[in-house]
Amino acid sequence: MSQTAHAFVGVESPVLVGESAGIVALRDDVVAAARTHAKVLILGETGTGKEVVARMLHSQSPRRSRAFIAVNCSGIPETLLESELFGHTRGSFTGAVRDKLGLVRQADRGTLFLDELGEMSLRMQAVLLRFTETGEIQPVGADAPSGHTDVRLITATNRDLRARIVDGQFREDLFYRLNVIQIRIPPLRERGNDILLLMEHYLLQAAQSHRLRPPALMPGAAELLLAYQWPGNVRELRNVAERIVLQDRVGPVPPDALPHEIRDGHTMIPGRTDPTADPAAGSLPKDPSTSSVPSSAIADRLWQRMEAGEDFWSVVGAAFKARELTRADLTALVDRGLTETRGSYRALLALFNLPDSDYKKFHAFLYQQRCNLPVAPYRARRPHGTRAHAAPAPAAVNPAPFGS
Repeated sequence: MSQTAHAFVGVESPVLVGESAGIVALRDDVVAAARTHAKVLILGETGTGKEVVARMLHSQSPRRSRAFIAVNCSGIPETLLESELFGHTRGSFTGAVRDKLGLVRQADRGTLFLDELGEMSLRMQAVLLRFTETGEIQPVGADAPSGHTDVRLITATNRDLRARIVDGQFREDLFYRLNVIQIRIPPLRERGNDILLLMEHYLLQAAQSHRLRPPALMPGAAELLLAYQWPGNVRELRNVAERIVLQDRVGPVPPDALPHEIRDGHTMIPGRTDPTADPAAGSLPKDPSTSSVPSSAIADRLWQRMEAGEDFWSVVGAAFKARELTRADLTALVDRGLTETRGSYRALLALFNLPDSDYKKFHAFLYQQRCNLPVAPYRARRPHGTRAHAAPAPAAVNPAPFGS
């Protein structure tokens, strides 16, 4: 098997570390999709854990006892990818000294995961489309299909496939074939305190691997981790955790022991021109004491109604459902609320006249509408006039969970 493809049979299900609304919703999406045999398209930035999600889908599915084969489409030259997937006959090209069974046939009754789908050439897209339509396998060099196979196809990409369709770089018919169930993985910068939970997890993992002490973090170091934008997502965090462990420090890890890019805070997020930009709210302010999310007349009116005592669902939720409120208006309301609560979503419930029991429902609604704003920039802002519901400045992060 190629170094860019690997197989697992009967492996234990991986886990998603975190308690943020985005991860809770992602777990629910995985459970729902795992019950079916439908094709799944996983979308997410580089390093967010797309293969982890694909393996979770397989391990929770009826196919769990069969093979899970993962293929990195960008790591195999186009001239070899068709052969890797569908096999070849002896003498079909130079070096083909024997018949070869392709990965698709090896995954029979199991799961085939194609990562980096957006890098696949148009010719290979046509080959894959033919397979998704018929299920037939035709090895390279064969005159006719050599049979059918039953595989569940899971694909993943960090590319905007719709934009690539417009540019003529991805087949629209293939997109609709593969996009039966779509799962989006939130970037790490949108996951709030999951950053610290993941850091604890990978610090312990790296310490066990290298037989060193699991370090604790000083509160200042933890705050820097929360404020950092993590352009490399979970993969970058895992590497940072290992670097921290290998320092083998005595005592808690201070802020100056973190990599310079985290201390400096100047990071570029893939696909953005402004390192402080947020996908749902536009640009977050370079001066953290001011808001840069534009308000609107309707948002101002709805805010005043909630100030008068009406609750979020009857005022904002109903207007959004009736399409009287845009996503930009909703984002403006959330931004205004988080500015007052200094980044506390729980305090935002009181501000919007909602009970504490609505926390998960409220967060899930914002996540579905892509209006769940990251809290770190709001926590960094200087306090100014707030309503009585505003939360106090967040306390220093307790380093105890990171200790040995």
